[in-house]
Amino acid sequence: MADFVLITGGARSGKSRFAELLAAYPRLPVIYIATAQVYDEEMALRVQMHQKQRPSNWDLVEEPLNLAATLERFSQTKAVLLVDCVTLWLTNLLLSRYSELENLQGREYTQALQRIEGWILNEVRTVARLAQEIDPQVIMVTNEVGDGIVPDNPMSRAYRDLAGRANQLLGQAAKEVYTVIAGYPLEIKAKGQAILDSLKREDT
Repeated sequence: MADFVLITGGARSGKSRFAELLAAYPRLPVIYIATAQVYDEEMALRVQMHQKQRPSNWDLVEEPLNLAATLERFSQTKAVLLVDCVTLWLTNLLLSRYSELENLQGREYTQALQRIEGWILNEVRTVARLAQEIDPQVIMVTNEVGDGIVPDNPMSRAYRDLAGRANQLLGQAAKEVYTVIAGYPLEIKAKGQAILDSLKREDT
């Protein structure tokens, strides 16, 4: 069982670059698990930019949906698995069930959205457990999407909340959690856990 690391941060914070440096550090084979789906030219350029900054000897696996099966596939591989990124994976899962929301309004729409969110969070729990249990080290990159304004539509608000809850689940499972700000990583789980533990002692 290897150490699971979660890396979070805002857009263009340097989190992917830090994740790549961390993945290369053990000098083991690296398997890059890409969750992005390319729908337009702008996204294609983003993908190309990421590809250019990665070492050419890294293996690439493109998996937009079934992340758990991919982790299980490499469960006994002596390597580092770098997943980039969680929030695109969540987007793909949400959109894969979008047809269930069409033509629904009001309470029916909200209830259907909650059911989909529950299913996705169960997928996240499975992935978090596997990241703890399998042999290779797993490094996951995610985004903090809730730091901006409140979205103006139910789907976007549900996605924002889903990403926040998923990050919490993954953070709880990870041994180390880093946030990257302006290119500089900070390890936040150890200090954060110490604060929570002290508050719990005060409460007893």
